[in-house]
Amino acid sequence: MTSIQVTKQNILAGKPPYIYSAQLVERSPNHIVIDARFDKDGISMEDIPIKRGDHFIETYYSDRWYNIYEVRSGSEGDLKAWYCNVSYPAEITSVAVTFRDLALDLLVYPDGRQLVLDEDEFATLDVPPEDKEQALAGLQQLKEMFSEKFAKQKSPG
Repeated sequence: MTSIQVTKQNILAGKPPYIYSAQLVERSPNHIVIDARFDKDGISMEDIPIKRGDHFIETYYSDRWYNIYEVRSGSEGDLKAWYCNVSYPAEITSVAVTFRDLALDLLVYPDGRQLVLDEDEFATLDVPPEDKEQALAGLQQLKEMFSEKFAKQKSPG
């Protein structure tokens, strides 16, 4: 498998970049899917505990203002959530993915509930107004995409 280096650049002042390695799963001209294992202890996303070894299937796009992490337990593979970062479109090369995080996140539970996170941090970012508009449009696209996904699952037929 091909190793991919992921770099999350934080727009918020004082936050260093977060760098880790993952394995390539799929690639197209505008997106990449990678497989990463969580390597920290004692973290949670709201009320969802994230443990060392949990499985993240991460999808990055070079033409969208977000990325999507499907989070599964490392041991059983059970779906824990989808965690979506609103960000500038990713820079994707043959060996790396870099994205600039815009603080705003969407957490989607396995039952379809959605929770928008870090709106206060997003509001304080010093980015051009047109970039904030693009970010909010990306958040809306995510919300609609997951709403449609769960509506299809609930509809008969």
